[in-house]
Amino acid sequence: MIKLFRYLKPYAAIIGVVIVLLFFQAMAELYLPTLMSDIVDNGIVNGDTNYILRVGGFMLLVALGSAICIISASFLSSKTAMAFGRDLRREVFTRAESFSLHEFDKISTSSMVTRTTNDINQIQQVTVMMMRFMITAPIMAVGGLIMAMSKDKKLTLVLAVAVPLLGLVIFLVARKAIPLFKAMQAKIDKINLVVRENLTGIRVIRAFNRIDDEKKRFEEASYDFTVTAIKVNKLMAFVMPVMMIIMNLTSIAIIWFGGIRIDNGDMQVGDMMAFIQYAMQIMFSFLMLAMMFVLIPRAEASADRINEVLEMEPEITDIKHPRKADMQRGYVEFRDVTFRYPGAEQPAIKNISFIARPGETTAIIGGTGSGKSTLISLIPRFYDVQSGSVLVDGVDVREMAQEDLRAKIGFVPQKAVLFTGTIAENIRYGKEDATDEEVVHAAEVAQAADFIANMKEGYDAVIAQGGNNLSGGQKQRLSIARALVRKPEIYIFDDSFSALDFKTDAKLRKALNEETKDATVIIVAQRVSTVMDADRIIVLDEGRIAGIGTHSSLLKTCEIYREILASQLSEEELI
Repeated sequence: MIKLFRYLKPYAAIIGVVIVLLFFQAMAELYLPTLMSDIVDNGIVNGDTNYILRVGGFMLLVALGSAICIISASFLSSKTAMAFGRDLRREVFTRAESFSLHEFDKISTSSMVTRTTNDINQIQQVTVMMMRFMITAPIMAVGGLIMAMSKDKKLTLVLAVAVPLLGLVIFLVARKAIPLFKAMQAKIDKINLVVRENLTGIRVIRAFNRIDDEKKRFEEASYDFTVTAIKVNKLMAFVMPVMMIIMNLTSIAIIWFGGIRIDNGDMQVGDMMAFIQYAMQIMFSFLMLAMMFVLIPRAEASADRINEVLEMEPEITDIKHPRKADMQRGYVEFRDVTFRYPGAEQPAIKNISFIARPGETTAIIGGTGSGKSTLISLIPRFYDVQSGSVLVDGVDVREMAQEDLRAKIGFVPQKAVLFTGTIAENIRYGKEDATDEEVVHAAEVAQAADFIANMKEGYDAVIAQGGNNLSGGQKQRLSIARALVRKPEIYIFDDSFSALDFKTDAKLRKALNEETKDATVIIVAQRVSTVMDADRIIVLDEGRIAGIGTHSSLLKTCEIYREILASQLSEEELI
């Protein structure tokens, strides 16, 4: 957790003010019992009303000063902790944005949500407590001990027994609680995972009548968390009564032995009253530390999880001096490329070589799991190759700045992803400063203009989370429009026409041919009808190129292509 405190550096001045305020507040609290002792010994015993009023008035001023200090310190510490949490969230989010898909595979989405919300909240809470109690408690404990000794040294032997006993209780509880707090955060991840899957997959769950099963699954995850939380709370519930017993027994012991010393003439009544208050201040200081030990183990577990994200080095980074392309725009080349997913026994693609040029359409087809989507994921550098090289405009993509590389590409993913907002805002996601005319034109080319016009608010119609108020085909067409509006040098369509009917598919491909005639177009498709007119068709089989050529040449030379064709077209269509 100490590693995260480096993000508190911008607030060093405020923290300094908080420390000064808490110091004066602690001094005021330590001074009040002495003033009370003076009132008892010098005012009440002697019947000096003026002395009582004078010192009592001064006590009120000291108490008021203490209140002002603690209120100001609480406000500043809370403000600092919230700003600290905001900065941590920004750092975690920024770091997550730099991750490759491999890093996202290591840290699940549900875990990232928990780390960004619940874990950082835990750290915010403990930061507030530390700024208030970790400063005040030691001052009060040490100062209280000094002041108690100034009243009666022999009576402090009572504290020599009570304080170590308190410390032992705190240590034993903390040792048992820390592993449970770490387990709790992992179990919250599990609950988030189940909830997220249920919310995103609600249609599938209902379609297969698995609502009861999912309820049971959630109840199991929730029960698992509850059991651990109850164990922790039982431990924490044990701390307070034990500490109160120790504190009350300490008070009894002080009064008992203090009474004997007063009877012997070794101590005054006011001093014993002050001694009791100092003893309580010392004990309450340990109580505050105990409260910290309730929060610190869980915050420590949360800090470890946040540090895991912040310290995880992205595998894909820009080199110090990235190169700029100086060749024709949109030229893509694969040179003997091999890629294996982390932990996989076999490469997803192996020894892939081909060239895609501007003004041409390169289609990639193959069976499920043949490596089509993997292959095109290497162009925008979502992953890095293990051997060989992927070149864009003659430059290895690993030597280009990621921002420059991706600015050249209009990518339409296999699963259409839309964001909460209007239709126009989603299309402008491809080009932030796109004009209304450009947005409309992109929608027309993508064959989305008709269904947008039928919406009551048109381009200002709001898209629900995940695009759940649109059909699959509508979402695909908006994803295509988003890529078209930026007018990139390279278009990549990853099975982006699968949800379209044949009529819309044909109209869209015809419009795309005109719109993208000067660009490099790479299409991944399942339908043969989508790729038949491509300038170049690459047939993949188990991660290798089984054939490459035009439709007519592949019919003669590639058996796998003929098999794919036969599975989709009738004999009359084949002829």
